[in-house]
Amino acid sequence: MSQVEESIEVRVPVHTAYNQWTQFETFPEFMDGVERIEQRTDTLTHWVTKIGGQQREFDAEITEQVPDERVAWTTVNGEARQAGVVTFHRIKDDTTKVMLQMDFDPSGMAETVGDKLGFVKRQVSGDLQRFKRFMEARGSETGAWRGEV
Repeated sequence: MSQVEESIEVRVPVHTAYNQWTQFETFPEFMDGVERIEQRTDTLTHWVTKIGGQQREFDAEITEQVPDERVAWTTVNGEARQAGVVTFHRIKDDTTKVMLQMDFDPSGMAETVGDKLGFVKRQVSGDLQRFKRFMEARGSETGAWRGEV
């Protein structure tokens, strides 16, 4: 099992950053390699990704969700095995630190080599940079789900 931890400061209030992160179907707008996400229930999402020319599908279950604090998930079936948590920390009224921690299990030689070369870490860092640009350009969330899991 491999791990990655990345964080970024985003110039929006904590509730705005958190609210946007609950809008899983918008992830393709800022996550490279994510082609589609379907929100099937309050806690189940279906992902279609294409990274390095390899398409994968999997389901992820939200295992913990606390408004303005955290969203945790784990894959429950499909071709990817991972678990993680995103936490939201108030820096100032208009600035939030978004921290992502993820454990993942590379499968096959290509993913193992890519992991050793830091591909996943760069991917996560790039995704957080794109999230920052997405949020700061908009200034507001596209929606929100304030439920607790």
